[in-house]
Amino acid sequence: MNVHFIAIGGSAMHNLAIALSRKGANVTGSDDEIFEPSRTRLEKQGILPTSIGWDANRISSELDAVILGMHAREDNPELLKAKELNIPIYSYPEYLYEQSKNKTRVVIGGSHGKTTITSMLLHVVNELGMNVDYMVGAQLEGYDCMVKLTEDAPVMILEGDEYLSSPIDRRPKFHLYRPNVAIISGIAWDHINVFPTFDNYVDQFDIFCSLIEPNGTLIYNTEDEEVNKLGEKYASTLNAIPYKTPTYEVAEEGTRLFFDDEIFNLKIFGGHNLQNLMGAMRLGEAIGIEPKEFFRAVQSFTGAGKRLQKVAEKGAFTMFKDFAHSPSKLKATTKAVKEQFAERHVVACMELHTFSSLKKEFLPHYKDAMKMADEAVVYYSPEVVKHKKLEPISKELVAEGFGGNVTVMNETEEVLQFIRSKKWNNAVLLMMSSGNFDGINYEALGEELSNI
Repeated sequence: MNVHFIAIGGSAMHNLAIALSRKGANVTGSDDEIFEPSRTRLEKQGILPTSIGWDANRISSELDAVILGMHAREDNPELLKAKELNIPIYSYPEYLYEQSKNKTRVVIGGSHGKTTITSMLLHVVNELGMNVDYMVGAQLEGYDCMVKLTEDAPVMILEGDEYLSSPIDRRPKFHLYRPNVAIISGIAWDHINVFPTFDNYVDQFDIFCSLIEPNGTLIYNTEDEEVNKLGEKYASTLNAIPYKTPTYEVAEEGTRLFFDDEIFNLKIFGGHNLQNLMGAMRLGEAIGIEPKEFFRAVQSFTGAGKRLQKVAEKGAFTMFKDFAHSPSKLKATTKAVKEQFAERHVVACMELHTFSSLKKEFLPHYKDAMKMADEAVVYYSPEVVKHKKLEPISKELVAEGFGGNVTVMNETEEVLQFIRSKKWNNAVLLMMSSGNFDGINYEALGEELSNI
């Protein structure tokens, strides 16, 4: 197989390119910019483009397929040449389906919890020595590639993102996987630049359910109102399996989970994580893993990368970083930390970074999202707002959106000064962002605060 990637440097695309190369395909690619860690990973695999930029001469009739990344434009010269030569053109999710169409496809969907549920399931699968293919949307510890493709694995586990497939295919990615087993963890309006209304966004999950293979399985979170509606709607045509947060207790080192007259000691904490765990357990059950076997194996799971990831801990000071950025994620993460560290002073800082979060009309959705913190800071950069070509927002507007229980800042240095001014004995610092707070080094900050 000769496969060419247009926009090979993307976080998802370079993982698929590496996986295909490892499977034995002859992989080439191009991009107008390739950043780390994509550059080093592609170079190590021997498939880093020799030059940066687009070149139609890279496209020839010898190619079996072209895979088109979201970063490319519709007028990309390589794309136009591929069309001219009638070479099959796939989006990233389309090609994943091609590679898994003869396997049992397990698709994890939902506005939040996807990476965590996928990570939990993969952890158990690895503990039990099961052979599966997979695609995960985030870098996980212990993995050098987030896509695995083989001929012999009977199951493929896919994290089902609802964002668009490619510049020429405006369907959400998870509409293309046609799962045999699917889960929806929650529905909270996101990607408002693509899905202009909440109803339009919910419709995408309805379509996802309708695309589950006949006699397939839908696992759904009954504690989410919109998800529960879909579970009930499809109960007559699919094997619909509900789940909810289990009975548990906060423990010093994590959580005690009670299930079927047995106690399981977990390293993770937070109601939303326990809820995700139950969904992952039901997915495991659907591919032949007994529930108690699942919980025994998951006891060594310490969490998904950047999801309540411990940065520093010394005495009665702990610092976490988290990918939370949407209202539902902020609320769940802040609540989980305060519940786990009820006797400590919790300071939560978050960065408004995504298109949705910086949009004036969306800010009211953040109402009370950080109210469980003892102190809360919201940071945003006016330059990022400008770069995204959005209407300017003010500190007052942001504070009003969050309900007034936050301090709003525009300068990274101001956030750092605020943090450094605090006493960190018997306290927790929670840093939440889908960006990087304009380059704050979390590890260095954690070490600094540990030694105050």
